[in-house]
Amino acid sequence: MSNRPTPDDDHGLFDRPNPRTSAHYLVAHIDGGARGNPGPAGFGAVVYDETGRTVAELSEYLGKQTNNYAEYSGLLASLTYALQNGCTSLKVFSDSELMVKQIKGQYKVNNPALKELHGRARGMIQRLDSFVITHVLREKNRDADRLANQAMDRGMKRSPDAASQPVAPREVNGVVRDGVVEFLGTTLPNGTFVKIRPAKP
Repeated sequence: MSNRPTPDDDHGLFDRPNPRTSAHYLVAHIDGGARGNPGPAGFGAVVYDETGRTVAELSEYLGKQTNNYAEYSGLLASLTYALQNGCTSLKVFSDSELMVKQIKGQYKVNNPALKELHGRARGMIQRLDSFVITHVLREKNRDADRLANQAMDRGMKRSPDAASQPVAPREVNGVVRDGVVEFLGTTLPNGTFVKIRPAKP
């Protein structure tokens, strides 16, 4: 199911204080993820024009990073696309509530790596005439999620249908602390089925 916007979705686009309205603007749905946190990471972004026409699909494998790093990378890619294509009005949809509230100044940014990305994003936003970022539920962000997963698949040298292929079982070591399993010396992709056996005496 596509998240393609319609002109009716544009209400509130220019809610930045004292914006200069424009007949031309872009709408970006962005997402980022990491398989393991940190782990193999990637972002995806689908960019539409004011009529709802898809003008760009952006995605990139980021190596070993965190989910939040990947989310910020998707935002930066969308901002870069808008500025490089002469558009200074941008509306962004993201399913990362943390990033959205950090960009809006509602949450502090404590992580040093995210502080650098946050500063870059805010600097680019200041170059726009109008900017809005909105939190949406994951099911309304499926196209961007698809692109983020494709980026991770490329980086991990996996085919798109690799997730459906059987994987040979293997043993990993871990400990339970406060009811949470912590793996030792390894990470597992999201969705991995885990069978826990007690340690041998």
